[in-house]
Amino acid sequence: MAEPNPYDYLLKKVIISGKEYNYYDIASLGEKYKRLPYSIRILLESAVRNCDNFQVTQKDVESILNWEHNQRDENGIEVAFKPARVILQDFTGVPAVVDFAAMRDAVKRLGGDPQKINPICPADLVIDHSVQVDFVRSADALQKNQDLEFERNKERFMFLKWGAKAFDNMLIVPPGSGIVHQVNLEYLARVVFSDKNSMLYPDTVVGTDSHTTMINGLGVLGWGVGGIEAEAVMLGQAISMLLPQVVGYYLHGSLGPYVTSTDLVLTITKNLRQLGVVGKFVEFYGPGVAALSIADRATIANMCPEYGATVGFFPVDTYSLDYLIQTNRSNQQIEMIKTYLSATGQLRDYESGEEPVFSESVSLDLATVVSSVSGPKRPNDRVSVTDMKVDFANCLRNKVSFKGFGISDNHLNASSKFMYNGAQYVLKHGSVIIAAITSCTNTSNPSVMLGAGLLAKKAVAAGLTVAPYIKTSLSPGSGVVTYYLQESGVIPALEQLGFDVVGYGCMTCIGNSGSIDENIANAIEKNDLVCCGVLSGNRNFEGRIHPSTRANYLASPLLVIAYAIAGTVDIDFEKEPLGQRTDGSPIYLREIWPTRNEIHAIEKQYVIPAMFQEVYAKIETGSSNWQALNAPSGNLYTWEDSSTYIKHPPFFEGMSKELPLHQPLENCRVLLFLGDSVTTDHISPAGSIGRSSPAARYLAQRGITPKDFNSYGSRRGNDAIMARGTFANIRLVNKFLNRAAPKTLYLPTGEEMDVFDCAERYAATNTPLILVCGKDYGSGSSRDWAAKGPYLLPC
Repeated sequence: MAEPNPYDYLLKKVIISGKEYNYYDIASLGEKYKRLPYSIRILLESAVRNCDNFQVTQKDVESILNWEHNQRDENGIEVAFKPARVILQDFTGVPAVVDFAAMRDAVKRLGGDPQKINPICPADLVIDHSVQVDFVRSADALQKNQDLEFERNKERFMFLKWGAKAFDNMLIVPPGSGIVHQVNLEYLARVVFSDKNSMLYPDTVVGTDSHTTMINGLGVLGWGVGGIEAEAVMLGQAISMLLPQVVGYYLHGSLGPYVTSTDLVLTITKNLRQLGVVGKFVEFYGPGVAALSIADRATIANMCPEYGATVGFFPVDTYSLDYLIQTNRSNQQIEMIKTYLSATGQLRDYESGEEPVFSESVSLDLATVVSSVSGPKRPNDRVSVTDMKVDFANCLRNKVSFKGFGISDNHLNASSKFMYNGAQYVLKHGSVIIAAITSCTNTSNPSVMLGAGLLAKKAVAAGLTVAPYIKTSLSPGSGVVTYYLQESGVIPALEQLGFDVVGYGCMTCIGNSGSIDENIANAIEKNDLVCCGVLSGNRNFEGRIHPSTRANYLASPLLVIAYAIAGTVDIDFEKEPLGQRTDGSPIYLREIWPTRNEIHAIEKQYVIPAMFQEVYAKIETGSSNWQALNAPSGNLYTWEDSSTYIKHPPFFEGMSKELPLHQPLENCRVLLFLGDSVTTDHISPAGSIGRSSPAARYLAQRGITPKDFNSYGSRRGNDAIMARGTFANIRLVNKFLNRAAPKTLYLPTGEEMDVFDCAERYAATNTPLILVCGKDYGSGSSRDWAAKGPYLLPC
């Protein structure tokens, strides 16, 4: 049974704007508290406030308070943590709501009250992963893509709209509003919570997307979890976690005039991945932090999963409060945040020189950061732009690996001619076929978005163009981005280069890049070309962006435009021009690249609170398509057997009130023999459904044509499709085979089969199955289906 909170002696009162609030004065815990990293102070406050000696115990509080000693315990010390809220996106949110609906059915079947199944912890779900880049380079591309999104996903959206009405404590942000992490940063984040009892406490969050970490840039402690963990938190359960070590990352100096925040985050990502910070918190400090905007900090925090830490945390400072003013938070909210954080020793001064204790410290001089990209297959493989031409040439020759494609010497100069819109073009190794300004990582940052716009203006003025066959797109993270791009006058130039606004969501970065012209795909396949995608995203794992782009590079929005104009990544921008003027003189990238001062002047003028007020005042209303959706009613969902999107999951079938017995594993066969770094993208891909895959056959049997297959991510509410999509990534390397393919061997006969079909063959003889995996198996996003998928394979 829960007991009264033994730490109520720390409960204090404060008057803010004439209203009385309560808070736990954790700063009065003494010298140990003052030595704690700011991220650990937040864990401590949560433990103190929620201490009931049932879910959260006095031992948890003492373990966190004594972090300086305990964090080095070689066996690890487990503590409980109760986040303030949960955030979901629709790829991972739909299966969570499906599970909640199925839980209600199970509770009713077992004689309970199904209405008791509700999120106890507030949950926000932003629909942002469904829109695809089907139409580009036209004024109506945005509307066409959004209309097609509704046509494809009507069942899913109706289900979510039902969930918003059926469940308490659940907010649904309609499609077309923006990317979940940017909406979180600009609108949903509270920084400090005030609950119904006028209790103040830090805003903390877990989310069903690994890039939930982005919110740490605003001083909100948060990270990504699997869908199963998120559902437990929504039901009021505490997270069990090991007390983390905290790496202090000291920033000093200032960025050069031509360097972007993207270059900085790619540098930090490689640095921390090499250091090894898996399972640790990283907390940034030093005078260099004060020189970074909140958007810059959020960019760094966003890519935390790519450098492997649990969080990359920036404590709240006065710049954070300025950002809240800029994004139209109320004066009362800002006063409350400042008062509470000051009273509890959680408001940071990065230039004071008074630092907490860290497990270890590393440093970076911002002046050493250079223009960079990352790739061709991993986000932590940073390459300076000056080295790009040589590095790509080496990647072509290197044996097949994260930095190699195994192209033979006699094939290095291969090329393919193809026709596009009546004209002939040539593709070679390194040719860019997708160039996308996309992803929460960069579209939330006005400096790089406006920088891209200024670069586009200068490029157009110089007469530069982008080849028409390159699939170019711009998917802003919120309506605010379009607003300030329009007001600053850069939209026409972006459109002239082909970067029309195509949607508001996580598009190319999640694999929703849409199709490419068949002639291009055939030309690439015919000569086995290593063609490229360049995107301002955070993930470039194999097979994620598009099946035809074997090499994918992460880059700032400015460099996305530069490589699109060049048409290839096989270029040295210092020595080779982007094009020629009408008089034949060369145009170099350095001539049209805007400085940080130019960009900041435009940002200061055009990114203003009124924009945020206007955009977010109507965000929960949604478009006319959303308003017209007629969602079901009732507390129990009416499952449709004919639906290929929403299916009653099998997890609660046969469930009883008694715990089942564990069964031993005997006489198992190996289904897959996998190496290192098999990511969740390999295990449960989110992108397009291959036309010859088991999932495609399942859909075809139900009368669905290929144009309506949609993506695996959009069909995560149907376990039958997801089981068939498990290990369906075309870049999966199974050591039973000598090539990349979503295939395996049926060992009794040596027959090569699709993974699901092979598992089904084993199931016919009641043969249990195991996987043999290397290190870093399951790293990445969407860990719930990376777990559920293998579990549901027949065996």
